[in-house]
This record gives sequence, structure tokens and C-alpha cells, in this order.
Amino acid sequence: MAKIKNNIPVKIPDEVLMNKIYQVRGLKVMIDSDLAELYGVETRVLKQAVRRNISRFPEDFMFELSKAEWKELSLSQAENDPLRSQSVILETGRGMHSKYKPFAFTEQGVAMLSSVLKSNPAIMVNIRIIRVFTKMRQLVETHKEILQKLEQLEKKDIEQDEKILLIFEYLKQLEEVKKEELKCKERKQIGFKRISE
Repeated sequence: MAKIKNNIPVKIPDEVLMNKIYQVRGLKVMIDSDLAELYGVETRVLKQAVRRNISRFPEDFMFELSKAEWKELSLSQAENDPLRSQSVILETGRGMHSKYKPFAFTEQGVAMLSSVLKSNPAIMVNIRIIRVFTKMRQLVETHKEILQKLEQLEKKDIEQDEKILLIFEYLKQLEEVKKEELKCKERKQIGFKRISE
């Protein structure tokens, strides 16, 4: 069981937690070093605890990042947090030059960490992280609903535009028919005239 440095739970704003959730391989994940920082343990201690309990972490709970994924993630971390960019790029064990590839934990993997890191602060941090994952999922669902409604409105708009164009086309045709009728009335009639006796 990994030990937490201090037993005082820290209030972590949701925004901080959300900024530590990344999209890798189409999954929302958190990186081992970020989790270790949140739990108040060293990254090597967290990884060691995971390796000792590796059967609890199948591939859909936790996986190692490839060098390319870690490089891409490191660059995106640097873009999002300029203060972090130096530590990401330097060979500090946290950057992409670390001799061990980082672990990426899915929501289920983060939940499983609470069974490996059993201290109260770790459990409390885990609960906060799971709530943030849930909140993010709800936001995504809300955005999907909004996008669907916008698509429906756009389709209705397109349908109305087509109907309006059709109305204008009919009006043009009607105008042309009226012009033809007017031309016919204004034309001098030809033919035989009957002379009255």
C-alpha cells in the first residue's frame, strides 16, 4: 500500500482535475505522474503499487503510453500550462526522456487505484476524480443534445430555404405568364374584319 505524504485532504478545484484528463486512443485518461502528485506520493511509488497489483489493471483500466503518444501528450501539456513546459521537456523523470513509459489510467483504472492506495486522502482524491469524470461525461452528453438540436434546426432551415426558393420560382413563372397575357392583350389583332352593311 502506498503511503500519502500528509494525512490532510486537500481541496482540489474541478478545473485542475479536468486539466489533468487527456484524450489518448479515444479514451479519457489520467497520467501516473499527475495522479501521484494528486495523491501526494512519488510516481515510482504509485507505479510500484500498480505493478504489485497488476491483475487489477486490465488493458481497459490502464496501459503504457507509447513514446509517440507520450511526446504528443507532453507537447499538449506544455501548450496548456506554460509553467509545466520546462518540466515536461527536461530530463527530470517526468518528461518524455524518462526511462519508463508513463501509465495512462482510464476512469475505471483510477477507481481501481483506491484499492491499491488505501489511505483516506487517496480515497478522497479518487472520489473527487471519479465525480469529475462523471461531470465531464454529463457535459459531453449535454453538448451532444445541443448539437443534435442545432442539426435539426439547420435541416428545418434548409427545408424552409428550399420551400422559399420554390415559392420564388413559382412567382417568377406566374410573372412570366402575366407578361405573356399582357403582351397578348396589347398586340394588334390580325385577321378579317367584317364590314357592317
